[in-house]
Amino acid sequence: MRWLYVVVRRWWTVLDGGATGAPLLDSQTILPTTIYPDILVQLKTWYTHEYDDYLVGEKPHFFVGLVWLQLVFAWPLAVASLYGILFGKSWLRTTCLMYGVTTLTSMAAITSELLGSGKASEKLLKLYLPFMGFAVLAILRGLLPHSEKSKAISTKPITARKKRA
Repeated sequence: MRWLYVVVRRWWTVLDGGATGAPLLDSQTILPTTIYPDILVQLKTWYTHEYDDYLVGEKPHFFVGLVWLQLVFAWPLAVASLYGILFGKSWLRTTCLMYGVTTLTSMAAITSELLGSGKASEKLLKLYLPFMGFAVLAILRGLLPHSEKSKAISTKPITARKKRA
């Protein structure tokens, strides 16, 4: 079971909580577990106990609201950003900025709860805190200009040289 969680969590981290983690794992916080395959429910239960994630277990109202925000707003942005990365779309900076700000705001609330409550283990903090870093990177990707494709020194076409006799 651990290997499956590691695989799902790695994809979730690579896509910044986006394309796989939100619909498969996070949505179990707000939707009935009867609509999910048993293996996903078991994975979520294992995660909750392994990391002692009391937010997922207790489902405080603010956390449920943040999960809704992630599913309705941030998840589609993550999918769009992934598409933008793969196909070099010009609007990628905008989606990165929007996703980064949303994630950073959510993580500020979650981190405040984790640190302020005193309930969070060091293991749980190590799991959540990197997402603040990912959010900052997404914001920087959206705000800072990036280099364009390298251009040739001259844009004039190369013409054949005439030989001098």
